[in-house]
Amino acid sequence: MVQNFRQLSFWHDSLPGNITPRAALSGNTDADIAIVGAGFTGLWTAWHLICLDPSLRIKVLEKNQAGFGASGRNGGWALGEFPISPMSIAAASSTDAALRQMRALYQAVDDIGDVAAIENIDCHYTKGGSISWARNPAQLERQQAAVAARHQLGLTEAEVRMVGADEARSLGNATNVLGGRFLAPVAALHPARLVRGLAEACERRGVTIYENTTVQSIQPGVVTTDLGTVRSEVVVRATEGYTRSLAGLRRNIVPMYSLMVATEPLNKTQWDEIGLATRPTFADSRHMTIYGQRTADGRLAFGGRGAPYRYGSRIDPATEQSSTVHDAITVTLRELFPVLVNTAITHRWGGVLGIPRDWAPSVRFDRDSGLASAGGYVGDGVAASKLAGQTLAELIVGETTERTDLPWVGHQSRPWEPEPLRWLGMNAGIALANRGDRAEARTGRVTWHTKAMNALLG
Repeated sequence: MVQNFRQLSFWHDSLPGNITPRAALSGNTDADIAIVGAGFTGLWTAWHLICLDPSLRIKVLEKNQAGFGASGRNGGWALGEFPISPMSIAAASSTDAALRQMRALYQAVDDIGDVAAIENIDCHYTKGGSISWARNPAQLERQQAAVAARHQLGLTEAEVRMVGADEARSLGNATNVLGGRFLAPVAALHPARLVRGLAEACERRGVTIYENTTVQSIQPGVVTTDLGTVRSEVVVRATEGYTRSLAGLRRNIVPMYSLMVATEPLNKTQWDEIGLATRPTFADSRHMTIYGQRTADGRLAFGGRGAPYRYGSRIDPATEQSSTVHDAITVTLRELFPVLVNTAITHRWGGVLGIPRDWAPSVRFDRDSGLASAGGYVGDGVAASKLAGQTLAELIVGETTERTDLPWVGHQSRPWEPEPLRWLGMNAGIALANRGDRAEARTGRVTWHTKAMNALLG
């Protein structure tokens, strides 16, 4: 049970209205569809299922409260990108299939805004695209190659394009900008408002959500919890980074921490200097991912990777309060925007994202066993989970649509290596990413660290 839900993040702290926990499961029950996890994947699946068939008895089981995990704590990017490139998707399927999957994701970005309007969810949705600055020659070279490859595949300038230094700075005036990549299918939003609003929308349509209910195992036709058993023809696992807690699934998904900070509200002079007037999300092309947005209430919410992987895929809430990593994130933010040198940081938080061994997200449904799952978003899950939930719902009710044969449907990632190999490999990859970024900033050239990191992590 969460002792203070609002202390989980800035997003939780700024939620309006009531956050009293819902009732827990109170004994054995049955359902047509049981969904484990009340984050974006589970709730989008429930919402689409109940819209497709209002007669379904859908029950969602959540260990904490809806939006407790990554769905409520992330950077608030509805991003038109998967953690693997469209070229990798094409290599594993076909060019046409990869383009269809990408454009289905682009549509999901728009669909989030449409559903928010339909369900009256005030999640501060603004589709302003995303600017990734190139701040040294190595980053610029990487961006140019990536955009050229996407255009060669068949994506258009209207979807993704390179911009010159002046245009890149006009979108957001970061330091040392040489140019950048602009990705149009991206929206900024308040993730906790969206996930909590989606939970309420599901309930209004007839879905039951049980909170403070710990799922211990999932088997065909049955979900075992600490408070009772749920028997169901279909069971959907939507547990992302928390999958490691389920019996037999510890090596399926590696949980990795991403940490964030939020500033106090900025004044007009600061915003005039920084820009971001149309609320594009922002990043640069370093290996150790950073990400940020201008919030609707005039703050900067900014995050990055770099927290260590914990042995045995352990989830340690103390990592969420890691002062040294938060300090490094704050330094990076002030390097991007020196006008923030004396600006207060009001919130620090973190959470776990889920990484499959091949970094490829998936949507799976086996009709014979009734088991379904989706996830492996590697931190890019706000829009991908919308597409996954809709796809799972269509697969479960037996509809054939333009989504149900996309390349990620049925994909199975191999398990991660056992310990201590997993611990050694993940933390060596983090170290190589950090050292590669420092070397590129110093020399302006791609160094051996990048090749070593890619070979190590696959």
